[in-house]
Amino acid sequence: MSLPFFGKKKQIVQQIKEHLGCDPASLPILSEEFEIWNHPNLHLALEDFTSRSGRSAKLIGIQGGILSFGGISLAEIVTPKTMAGFAGLGGAKEGPVQYSNVDLADGKKLACVQGALYLVSGEPKIIFLMRPNGLKIAGGGGTTLDVLAPDKAAAEAAMADIRKAVNEHNIYRGKILSMTKQETVGGPTTVGGIKFHSVPTIERSKIILPEGLLKRIERQTTDVGQYSEALRNAKRKMKRGILLHGKPGTGKTLTAMYLASAMSDRTVLLMTGNGLGLIESSCSIARWLQPSMVVIEDVDLIAEERTNTSSSGHALMFELLNQMDGLNDDCDVLFLLTTNRPEVLEPALASRPGRIDQAYEVPLPDSDCRRRLFELYSEGMTVELEHLDTYIKRTAGASGAFISELMRKAALFAAPDGVPIVVKDKHMDEAMHELVIVGGSLTKNLLGFKDIGFSLGDNSH
Repeated sequence: MSLPFFGKKKQIVQQIKEHLGCDPASLPILSEEFEIWNHPNLHLALEDFTSRSGRSAKLIGIQGGILSFGGISLAEIVTPKTMAGFAGLGGAKEGPVQYSNVDLADGKKLACVQGALYLVSGEPKIIFLMRPNGLKIAGGGGTTLDVLAPDKAAAEAAMADIRKAVNEHNIYRGKILSMTKQETVGGPTTVGGIKFHSVPTIERSKIILPEGLLKRIERQTTDVGQYSEALRNAKRKMKRGILLHGKPGTGKTLTAMYLASAMSDRTVLLMTGNGLGLIESSCSIARWLQPSMVVIEDVDLIAEERTNTSSSGHALMFELLNQMDGLNDDCDVLFLLTTNRPEVLEPALASRPGRIDQAYEVPLPDSDCRRRLFELYSEGMTVELEHLDTYIKRTAGASGAFISELMRKAALFAAPDGVPIVVKDKHMDEAMHELVIVGGSLTKNLLGFKDIGFSLGDNSH
């Protein structure tokens, strides 16, 4: 009497033999590991490879034995059965092809093959096995691809085709991304994957900066991208770094969002919060998906002058410096750094050419900018102010974030008067009083209000 699992394993080997027309045990197998975030790209690459003219593929689900935590290899499938396999503990059995949903941009999903055997017809006939590297809790989570072909050259050519297709069908290119962390049991923190971000499209007219400042920033960013080919031909370097510095709420982040919108063909890597610990991985992705932009907000958190920081802060800072230095000049990667505290930055970052090529101060808005900000944040509602110039004067020293909140709060005070909302001077006075007087110094600091801007007793117009 034969055992069911014994027959299943024999059936897989038999299908491989019939597909190739020979015994696969003596044929070469080439293996390559792909990072956890490359799983969907590998899935798309295999679909592309197997659907080209003259090719087709039959997929077979592989179910490993209970001891095969990392996924059974192609060599283990085609070589003679072991005693473990005979006992049903380590052998491969045919099962369903398993898929897993992977997040794409814009909330979409892609059903990717989790692991399967691909019997590829065509010339030459090839066998692929896509299998998981191991359990995520043990530091695994990536994918290994095994290729079996009639000879080593054919296996190498097939793997090269797959690598090329991984780049061509990359789901991350031109998107806004951040790296995520994976906590391992008893081991270091590693990269868990890539997360998509959706940010609103920011029109140029929404960026309220002093005359000429935005154009100077664009010259180092969007203009370089527009003329990249000509600049390369002229042997000009493509790697560059800019620093936006200024008080909180002045528009540094909004400017970065605008640049990401204006350079839609450029992959954007965001590094904030916990993601600051994944500098090497983020810069590696930026190199891979160039043209790209690496945005590091509040860079002073990792690049504060060495006399002021801890050893852990030093490690992150040196990693950032190494990554910026390690890029070739013709690598089209833009580093966009922001900080509220330029005075504490490490001189090796802020004062050395080749790392930061240009620093731009994003100042608190002057009277002309404050007038434009009032107009911008009045959009969508009726505003009937008799003394707009007075409010422009009173907000001297205020940031754009403060004026935005001022108009929002004025609308709240106007709402009980009826629909549609009409903001009048009395509502602005109430909003100013609540933000500046009732809110106190903490609210002013949070919203970037440097000075009160008017006498506490001044209620005249």
